[in-house]
Amino acid sequence: MPADQLPPSEALLQSLRSAAFHGLSEDERRALGRLLLDLPLVRDTEHEFRTESTFGDRMADRLAGFGGSWPFISLFVLVMIAWTILNTVILAPQKDAFDPYPFVFLNLMLSMLAALQAPVILMSQNRQAERDRLETRNDYEVNLKAELEIRLVQSRLEALQSEMVALRQTMERTAESRTST
Repeated sequence: MPADQLPPSEALLQSLRSAAFHGLSEDERRALGRLLLDLPLVRDTEHEFRTESTFGDRMADRLAGFGGSWPFISLFVLVMIAWTILNTVILAPQKDAFDPYPFVFLNLMLSMLAALQAPVILMSQNRQAERDRLETRNDYEVNLKAELEIRLVQSRLEALQSEMVALRQTMERTAESRTST
């Protein structure tokens, strides 16, 4: 069937099939391909992300999650208070304090904790940014497919409207010819 005789919806699909895909992004090509094949575009990005994560990635997320929580802050404050009381009130009078004031060993431990915690938090933030990019790409593809489907429905509605106008005109001509005879 020639292209000018195709219904608008089929003409749109044919033009999409024959369109040059080289100017489109990977997301656009994927969305168009899935639309043309009538495949669902929605993906479970959380599942994809979880299956691709390594043990180290998951551990970094857990450590960063705990390191940025109120239980960690509470535990940290309790350890600092206990350390200070132990070395100033309990052991200092007997000259047995293992880290007397100004708490040099405590400062060393805190510095090492910060040195280890910072890269773990950065790794977790990088993974979260990657997860966000994956979700954004999926949202874009879904929105693109929805836009294309809306255009397809619009073209079908326009075709139906044209057919209705033609049918009404035919009915009016038929009615006029009957009344004139």
